[in-house]
Amino acid sequence: MGLRLPLGEVTVILGPAVARRRLMYALDEDRTRCADGHEAGALRLTARVADPLADRMARIERAAAADTALVLVDRLTDGLEAPERRLLLRAARRLARPDRAVLVEDADPVAALAQADGALRTDRSGAVAPEPVDEIGYLAS
Repeated sequence: MGLRLPLGEVTVILGPAVARRRLMYALDEDRTRCADGHEAGALRLTARVADPLADRMARIERAAAADTALVLVDRLTDGLEAPERRLLLRAARRLARPDRAVLVEDADPVAALAQADGALRTDRSGAVAPEPVDEIGYLAS
């Protein structure tokens, strides 16, 4: 898959839940490459529904210190109430830096959009297209 993500930005996957999951599962942490073609590390952050917020925040802190070009935030908020979900997504926003891209797939993509710079829309056929997000987290028209 030739998916290109902007460095320094958070990108959210939009579309039907099954298509979002399929896209995230297709991304292989071991085969990530930078635009110039060299191998680059990727880190996938996930959580079980029962994992406490503190454990999830600790994963984000470890990811912030990691030397990786891509962070896949893969349903990290599953099982959390809305205020905790927003807190966690704000923390994940800080993972983006000039040498790193962040891709988010969340059960609540609307909440994730509030922290996003852009979005990718996918559909059941597997097609993926960019969808820009304005400065306050709404889809640009």
